[in-house]
Amino acid sequence: MKRGANVALTREIPGLTGIVLGVRWNAGSESVLNDNLVMATILADADNRALSDAHFVFFNQLASPDLSVQQLEAALGGDQEQVEIDLTAVPENVDRIVVVVYINDGPAQRRTLGQLRSLELRVLNLADNTELVRSEDFGPVLDTETALALGEVYRHAGDWKFRVLGQGYTKGIAGIAADYGLSL
Repeated sequence: MKRGANVALTREIPGLTGIVLGVRWNAGSESVLNDNLVMATILADADNRALSDAHFVFFNQLASPDLSVQQLEAALGGDQEQVEIDLTAVPENVDRIVVVVYINDGPAQRRTLGQLRSLELRVLNLADNTELVRSEDFGPVLDTETALALGEVYRHAGDWKFRVLGQGYTKGIAGIAADYGLSL
């Protein structure tokens, strides 16, 4: 799927109650970049603001307060990182769940996402791990970005939909935090 494209997950797949969002990348020989790339998930309201800092799920905070979104300790199927979403348990005040990647500060300074050979987001059916959709490969279009909002799962007319975002940030996690109202 290309940037801006969306699909009606629960309308197309009646009975879909859970999904796994998986991020896969290829950093080639850039081991420092590979080791410092982080996937995170933001549970946001209708104004696109995180409900709280506790609604930012990443390696130091593996689940949302309500446990509807949980980062998996071991990714499967060729993904580097995965997060599981129980669509039936997501609180009503969560309008969208945004998946981002960013380069962690520290030894990865002077690295950019433009150094990646490939970067994709997949949506899998939690029940059987069937791949439902896959984003375009962002790798070829990245340049100086140090963070990227890959895609989002969002509510629409009583259903859950998925949209490919591809929104880049040159200020890393600080840029994402500013856009989504996080105080990191």
